[in-house]
Amino acid sequence: MVKSLIFDMDGTLFQTDKILEISLEDAFNDLRSRNEWDKPTPIDTYRKIMGVPLPKVWEALLPDHSLEMRERTDAYFLERLIHNIRSGKGALYPNVREVFSYLKERNCSIYIASNGLTDYLEAIVNYYDLDQWVTETFSIQQIESLNKSDLVKSIMKKYGITNGAVVGDRLSDINAAKDNGLIAVGCNFDFAQEDELSQADLVIDDLIELRTLVSQ
Repeated sequence: MVKSLIFDMDGTLFQTDKILEISLEDAFNDLRSRNEWDKPTPIDTYRKIMGVPLPKVWEALLPDHSLEMRERTDAYFLERLIHNIRSGKGALYPNVREVFSYLKERNCSIYIASNGLTDYLEAIVNYYDLDQWVTETFSIQQIESLNKSDLVKSIMKKYGITNGAVVGDRLSDINAAKDNGLIAVGCNFDFAQEDELSQADLVIDDLIELRTLVSQ
């Protein structure tokens, strides 16, 4: 029986898609106002790389811009994301609360490991009151390598986890599970890609399916 579950945030617990486009549009409008951008907002490019750390995002979206401009845009984008979360424009995926309650009733430990930044994650956790179920939320910022496998390894070491699963929608989540000897649960949600999910031990279409995993 699985006793510890480590969840990704974006595209797994939180419907990032609901605030992604408007926040990205805000960021690129800011660039346009500075005469630093004159093309459409590259939302499709971002969708394809969802799940990678933000510094890598801006390398991909702004390859010809300076590091200073990328960092400035990153900070502004984060500001808009948090604003839109606190304005209630985002949403959790269906059954997050139900599954978390079910897991806690069965004495399972719940953690979040995300490539998102600390302030962003705190905004989601606080707005949706996830702390009532989640033991601790971890950001990729806490790991020098910016590697999710290393982040999951650090969680396992801190809490003595030897048996558990990583639940996420992208290859970085699946690899984080397999690199650390955990079960890889792939979420077939908005940003998921079939070739990546094929490498998971188990694929779910709804978080409510996790009840089977912990009741075996």
